[in-house]
Formats: sequence, C-alpha cells, structure tokens
Amino acid sequence: MAVDAKICGLTTPAAVDAAVGGGAFMVGFVFFAKSPRNLAPLLAKELGKRVPAGIAKVGLIVDATDDAIAAILAEAPLDLLQLHGHETPERTAEIRARFSLPVMKAISVADAADIAAARAYEAVTDRLLFDAKPPKSMTGALPGGNALSFDWGLLKGQHFDRPWMLAGGLHSGNLAAAVRATGTRAVDTSSGVEDRPGEKNINKIKEFLAIAQTL
Repeated sequence: MAVDAKICGLTTPAAVDAAVGGGAFMVGFVFFAKSPRNLAPLLAKELGKRVPAGIAKVGLIVDATDDAIAAILAEAPLDLLQLHGHETPERTAEIRARFSLPVMKAISVADAADIAAARAYEAVTDRLLFDAKPPKSMTGALPGGNALSFDWGLLKGQHFDRPWMLAGGLHSGNLAAAVRATGTRAVDTSSGVEDRPGEKNINKIKEFLAIAQTL
C-alpha cells in the first residue's frame, strides 16, 4: 500500500515531469517572494500544463491578501491552496469560501500544544499538514522548506476529522521511519529532494517517490 506523496517547490519542467512520472499525487508551486522556490504565476501556469488530471496542483501561499490570491488564480489554475503562514481559522474559512477551492492548512509543530492547536482548523479546512516549526534562533527561516524535522512521536495515535500530511525534513533516508513513527498515509517534501534550496535533484525526486510506493 503506497503512501501518497507531494513534491513541493517545483520550478522546472524536468522536476515537474519527474514528480508526475514518479507517481506524486500532488505537485506544489510556491508563491512567496522570500522563498528560493518562488514562482511567477504565469510560469506556474505553464508548468501546470504538464500535470495530468488526477494529480492536484497546489499553490503554497503565506499570509496572502485576497487580491494577491486572486492575481495568482487569474494566471495559474490550481486545485488546492496551501496556507503556510499564520492564517487563523477565521481567515482560513474566508479564503476557502471566497475562492471556492479546497484548502490545506500547514501547522508548524514544536510541541504537543501545536498539535492540539490544529483542532481549531478541522472544521474550516480540507486537509492538515504538519511541518516543523523553525527555532527563533534560526536566521532566515522560511515558513517551510527548512530541512527541519520535529518529534514525530507527537503525532503517534492522533486522529483528525480531516486527512493530514506529514512534512518537515523528509527525504529518502528517513521517509520509512517517519511513516512508521506517525502512521501517516501522506507525506510532503521539498528540501529533501534538493541539492540546495530551490534546486531540485531529479534522481532524489524519483528515489523519494519510489520509496513512498513501497510503504
């Protein structure tokens, strides 16, 4: 039984083709200016043409305004919005209703209280994503894609009213252990399939997806 895998932060045709060809169930495009994986919506549109029906095109946004979201969607058709900032449950519900798209709320995790805080989003989101919370001492940390993991044991035995995904420092070397520790059936990686921030490694994408197919 395969674990569903999302490859995020795609910026090139070759990386998109590797994700699609390897069996990813979601591909992610980042719309956040501070990220090395940031894309112009028009480029995301062109890359999205390489993604067949049945594989969700996800737009990662960070505390974006309605105008900013509308501008992205005007250029790049997306299947799901990934909210990776400090969006409140109320703001999450607003975005979901305003744009009539499913939303996935990223939850930054450092301790059990962060897992508990996710409960407030269950009624207003379509999927949850648990990612590592960068320490305050980390200079230049992004909301995600920092190659950091958190204590996977915090998710062991947890049940949510929405499907959920595990993210945070996942790569081919720790993917199996992460799945065993958390029981997740869906995972998300970005930095774990890169040679450096923003530069995807095609072989790492293929290897990660091949392992996910065996779990």
